[in-house]
Amino acid sequence: MTEVIGIDLGGTAIKLGRFTEDGTCLQSLSVPTPQPAYPDATIEMMLYAIAKLAPGMVNINAIGVGTPGPADFAGRVAKIAINLEGWIDIPVATLIQSKTGVPTVVGNDGNCAGLGENWLGAGRNYRNSVLLTLGTGVGGAVFINGALFTGHAGSSGELGLIAIDPDGHDCKSGNNGSLEQFLSGQAIRRMTGKEPKDLGRLAAAGDRDALKFWEDYGRNLGVGLTSILYILTPEVAIIGGGISASGEYFLPAAKREIERRVMATSRPGFQLIAAELGNQAGITGAAKLAWDLLARKKDKI
Repeated sequence: MTEVIGIDLGGTAIKLGRFTEDGTCLQSLSVPTPQPAYPDATIEMMLYAIAKLAPGMVNINAIGVGTPGPADFAGRVAKIAINLEGWIDIPVATLIQSKTGVPTVVGNDGNCAGLGENWLGAGRNYRNSVLLTLGTGVGGAVFINGALFTGHAGSSGELGLIAIDPDGHDCKSGNNGSLEQFLSGQAIRRMTGKEPKDLGRLAAAGDRDALKFWEDYGRNLGVGLTSILYILTPEVAIIGGGISASGEYFLPAAKREIERRVMATSRPGFQLIAAELGNQAGITGAAKLAWDLLARKKDKI
């Protein structure tokens, strides 16, 4: 049986899965991301996890890796990961391929989550969509006419780096006041001193402060999506990542903000929906990257 491995590198965990061509995940596991997540230690942890998931690499024909930042157009180099230490121009695909002997490709983790949702999740019935992943940082993916849009250098789709407050909190990207500085897990902890999941539990219990926080959170999300809608006019915006678990408390506010700010001509039939694949989105999309790599290699034969 032909299989691939999909890897999702996150700030706190590295998730992996073995996938068949129809998207079935045969086995998955998670290992902690080294702290600090320097490249050498992180690559070593990935290789350890790969060996644990697929001893001897039996049946494994390709590996796809999603990293939290843009990759080069060829899918070989993680150009930068602003929330990981020392990640600038790291040849992830080459490093992993040289140790495993298996063709490897690297992509932006937001793009991978988008590929997963577009393949098997909430985006599968749409040709023009955007995805926002709300987690440690804020990632994104853009699909135009059914295809992932990565721009001429491979690094487009950084939706979390859109600025909504020019005088806002510092952002490691340099674009201070970015959406990430309002919506990410790091931003939530900075603003409230609480974990996103705790704020979700408080909101579920009817805590007024928590409900007010999520109302404001949804408004900021809506403001960010407003710019995206005016530029791309997608059919749907899909909201994923761990923070989306509290979507019932902030998506209605985001919808109201969009309806208030975006002209009807720029949102015909627009929908704002939750992602479907949960924590599997990243590894599923990374697996799709791997399958696409194999398809390209087959076409060249």
